[in-house]
Amino acid sequence: MTFETMTTIQNFVMDIPFWIATVIFITAYALIVAEKMHKTVVSIFAAGSMLVLKIVDQHEAFHMEELGIDWNVIILLMSMMIIINLMKPTGIFEYVAIKSAKMGKGEPFRIMVIFAVVTAFLSALLDNVTIVLLITPAVIFIADALEVDAVPYLLSSVFASNIGGTATLIGDPPNLMIASKAQLTFMDFIVHLTPIVIVLMAVYLVVIMVFWRKRLRTRDELKERVMAMDEREAIKDPIMLKKSLMVLALVLVGFVFHGMLHFQPATVALFGAGLLLLIARTNEPHHILAEIEWPTIFFFMGLFIIVGGVVKVGLIKSLSLQMLALTDGNLFATSMIIIWFSAFASAIVDNIPYVATMNPLIIEMAQQLWPNLSGVQLLQHPDLMPLWWSLALGACLGGNATAIGASANVIVIGMAEKAGKRISFLKFMAYGVPVMVLTVAISSLYIWVRYYVF
Repeated sequence: MTFETMTTIQNFVMDIPFWIATVIFITAYALIVAEKMHKTVVSIFAAGSMLVLKIVDQHEAFHMEELGIDWNVIILLMSMMIIINLMKPTGIFEYVAIKSAKMGKGEPFRIMVIFAVVTAFLSALLDNVTIVLLITPAVIFIADALEVDAVPYLLSSVFASNIGGTATLIGDPPNLMIASKAQLTFMDFIVHLTPIVIVLMAVYLVVIMVFWRKRLRTRDELKERVMAMDEREAIKDPIMLKKSLMVLALVLVGFVFHGMLHFQPATVALFGAGLLLLIARTNEPHHILAEIEWPTIFFFMGLFIIVGGVVKVGLIKSLSLQMLALTDGNLFATSMIIIWFSAFASAIVDNIPYVATMNPLIIEMAQQLWPNLSGVQLLQHPDLMPLWWSLALGACLGGNATAIGASANVIVIGMAEKAGKRISFLKFMAYGVPVMVLTVAISSLYIWVRYYVF
């Protein structure tokens, strides 16, 4: 056997895990899109296949954040779901819904705009996953009261959460990851991303008017019934409400200052959930825990392992390296490719592992361009900064394209399904892709004008 033949065989054997992982990933994604099977079933089986076929081992799947389950995300979600489930019986969500509806004079489209603006604003200040957990029950309640389709309200809110979360360091997990690698501050994001997010929200409100304004109609008697509602009567347990709001406020403050306190958001949320369970004097927590969106939680767990498999075998890195090679050192072209590739890649895989893959690639490229620099001087080189902002905009806004593009999307779809408001994968894409393409196009223009023209 010749040396060349042995090398060919060796390369083929080495490529087998790559092709197995790629086939599992594509098949799982196709089944999720086709919706012939429940997405959680597909996710768990595909993740199990990655483990059984040793694409990733158990240690990598359960203990390595880069290749497996991100327990920070899982514990954060579970903890916030516990807090929300304890708050539901107090009537707070009905209160918020009625108050919003009355502010909108009972007009379905005005109410949609109010929900979208509130969701985007709060998502910039806090984690957008937390915000959709809080806002979704109120959205469903008011849609039912007006006897209108809840799906447009849910979609408009989740799109707004992903746009608003792009504005700040703490608004969306990819921004946290980019800030950590590039050593960027909270104010860096405010200065560079918040201005364009304000523009994007203004454009987005026009988009939802085109999408849904003519479709959102309700009877005058239903408007009058909503306007006649007394939001104060919605409060069923004022004592528990006060306890819940105190704990929620403590958790939200913890989110804002978690960096200074050296706590992960999951730690803050878990403490809040435990504290609220304690002061609520819940001797039998079974019903509270049973209300957790377990299908959503297990879908995330499986998805992390699936994506970890294709990250490990090099599929994501290979695609990213080919993208960077296309620019041949032209940083403007690199910025444009990064923002668009990030948008489409984040629509296909969760943006968290994608950003984890792209961060070191950008740093490696910077080292090749400026070999004499290191530390902050390298990471925050003026010519490199547009690439970081392109990555943030592409990864965060790209999440709007598909039902699995962002954590907030999966949460809203899971809660909607539980309430009997099913949102299909293709229906989500029908509205999400145009929103993504438009917002990324405007962001590309912003990057060009701000960093390359002036």
